[in-house]
Amino acid sequence: MVGTANNGRMRHAFSVVNSEEVGLNSAPPSNAGSEYGGFEFTREDVYGLLNERMKYKNKFNYKERCENMMDYIKRLRLCIKWFQELEGGYLFEQEKLQNALDFTESKCVEMDLILKNKEEELNLIIVELRKSLASLQEKLSKEKSEKLAALDSLAKEKEARLTVEKSQSSLLEEKGKIQGELQSANQRITSVNDMYKLLQEYNSSLQLYNSKLQTDLDTAHENVKRGEKEKAAIVENLCTLRGQFTSLQDQFNSCKETVLNIRRGRSKIDIPLPRILRWATVDEGVKQKDALVNEVASLRAELQQVSEDRESLLLQVQTLTAEVVNCEELVVKSNELKEKCLSQSNQLKTLQDELEATQNKLRVSDLSAFETKTEFEEQKKLISELQNRLEDAELKIIDGEKFRKKLHNTILELKGNIRVFCRVRPLIPEDSPGADGRVISFPTTTEALGRGIDLAQNGQKYSFTFDKVFMPDASQEDVFVEISQLVQSALDGYKVCIFAYGQTGSGKTYTMMGKPGNPVQKGLIPRSLEQIFQTKQSLQSQGWKYEMQVSMLEIYNETIRDLLSTKDSSRTEYGSNGKQYAIKHDASGNTLVSDLTVVDVCSTREVSFLLDQASHSRSVGKTQMNEQSSRSHFVFTLRISGVNENTEQQVQGVLNLIDLAGSERLSKSGSTGDRLKETQAINRSLSSLSDVIFALAKKEDHVPFRHSKLTYLLQPCLGGDSKTLMFANISPDNSSLGESLCSLRFASRVNACEIGTPRRQANMRSFESRLSLG
Repeated sequence: MVGTANNGRMRHAFSVVNSEEVGLNSAPPSNAGSEYGGFEFTREDVYGLLNERMKYKNKFNYKERCENMMDYIKRLRLCIKWFQELEGGYLFEQEKLQNALDFTESKCVEMDLILKNKEEELNLIIVELRKSLASLQEKLSKEKSEKLAALDSLAKEKEARLTVEKSQSSLLEEKGKIQGELQSANQRITSVNDMYKLLQEYNSSLQLYNSKLQTDLDTAHENVKRGEKEKAAIVENLCTLRGQFTSLQDQFNSCKETVLNIRRGRSKIDIPLPRILRWATVDEGVKQKDALVNEVASLRAELQQVSEDRESLLLQVQTLTAEVVNCEELVVKSNELKEKCLSQSNQLKTLQDELEATQNKLRVSDLSAFETKTEFEEQKKLISELQNRLEDAELKIIDGEKFRKKLHNTILELKGNIRVFCRVRPLIPEDSPGADGRVISFPTTTEALGRGIDLAQNGQKYSFTFDKVFMPDASQEDVFVEISQLVQSALDGYKVCIFAYGQTGSGKTYTMMGKPGNPVQKGLIPRSLEQIFQTKQSLQSQGWKYEMQVSMLEIYNETIRDLLSTKDSSRTEYGSNGKQYAIKHDASGNTLVSDLTVVDVCSTREVSFLLDQASHSRSVGKTQMNEQSSRSHFVFTLRISGVNENTEQQVQGVLNLIDLAGSERLSKSGSTGDRLKETQAINRSLSSLSDVIFALAKKEDHVPFRHSKLTYLLQPCLGGDSKTLMFANISPDNSSLGESLCSLRFASRVNACEIGTPRRQANMRSFESRLSLG
């Protein structure tokens, strides 16, 4: 058993050992508080208990047998009780899983409804896009007709010039071709003449060489015949000598036998006198034989030399015959070249005649083209001068705009003002009928271009000026380019805060988050993270190493919710999960939220996954003004800690990206029940934010940051040393003019607030692991 540990040794639980048993493959629930809570059985314990046999010292000792049986019964009861509790735990777990299944099914039903609504919205958008496409096609056809008329007039003006230029170019091309053909023909003639001379010289040299080779060949034939005759005579002499040699060999053998017999003691043998005389001539025959052998060897050597000379001469004869054939072919080719040279000379005469005629024509056309060329050059110079002036003016405008932005940002940083960007969303099918977007206009003067916005209401015009104004056709990329340097400041050690403000349905969430799954329409948060991680990668070569932490929360009905917490089951029920998230500010101006989930991130993909998780957990509801209205304030925080290993410098930056819930009027939104409570909480928090802005604008001693969780959370951004930017999102709908005017007035007050000069956090202190909101 596990729990009592009688022998000081722990064993695996039965559910772990017997993982194949049904009902015992998961961890059992806690047994704390039960009678047998300290016991846990293993598979071996159960099998041992069932197969246990009683052992007795004395069979007739019934008392001992009874005690052993009672102990065995107690252990069996203990095992049965443990199994009952285990079964109860599994039933509880089954019920819990069934509840989770029911909850997920309800979620699926809700998602189906949401998907249907989205499908209807997309169908409406498609219809509107088709209408806009038709109108754009009509405009395009009109523009094309105007463009064609302009092109026709331009073509008529250039027609005379083009005809002259074409005639001039054609004549020049003909002249060039003729000159090229003339030069090539002259070169061919010279080359053919040179080749003909060389061939004549070579032909004469070949004839001389051929006659010389013929004489050599005749002499070689005579030498071969002479050698053959000498060879026949030598062969005859050799045959006669071979016969003499055989006869002498026989005589020598007979003499040899007689000499051997004499040596053996046969002295009494009678030897005839002629044989003795023959013995005297043997020595002379041997000498003659040796001389003949030497003569035969010399004759064979001479014969070999003569045969080699004959073969070499035959080879020379073959090469000479081949050269003679080649010479004959060259003679044929030279005759052909002569004929070609004559024909080319005739063609050359005709080409010269044509060249003279074309030169005369060219002189006449040069006189007429010179005047048009001078006029064309003058116009070309004038056009180039105008283009250079235009380019210089454009460069001056761009440099001036950059310098103005730089000075403007410097002034704002010195003054400590909150920067304000205004963005007007385009008209959508859900807007009120008759909305044409003319109530909002954008001034085109040099001072207000790109910075001013005018709103007309009841015949009265209201003008506002901000740091930047984005028209409805501005893309997400255009918006991000304007804040990219501000995002870069977070890597440099500054506290940066960007928040979107506006009424519900004005495009705040689209500006901050964009559309999921569409890379072109990504919002500021994904684009900022991509830039930060790309810059982090590029700064590694300079010795910088960064650590980054992410947290995400929402303020719903004045309650803080952790959007990254996996244990927060209250998101779907709009309640509290029992945790008390407390906001605390330290002496250095950092803001901490207790018990908030902080995640270390290393790549954009990890942050994207966390953003998807948070977006699914965020409180969203449907109202009459917006199909998917954010019912809470969303706060994304990225804490950056960088260390330069070369300079040992450490920087700490914070990037806060906030999507505020939209303000709305109950008469338009039609909120009831929970939506009514949410609307009241949102309006109260935005009203508290307005009170804080009024107090900062008036430079009052007391600023009511603690009136709401939102303003208390944003205290370092609104009243500290951070770089703060507000996006004022405006709806062009006619029915939203009142709310748009209020948003623009509020943005003007925010732009006039001075919060202090931003301060860079660069020191040698260790980085706190707790993520703060700055």
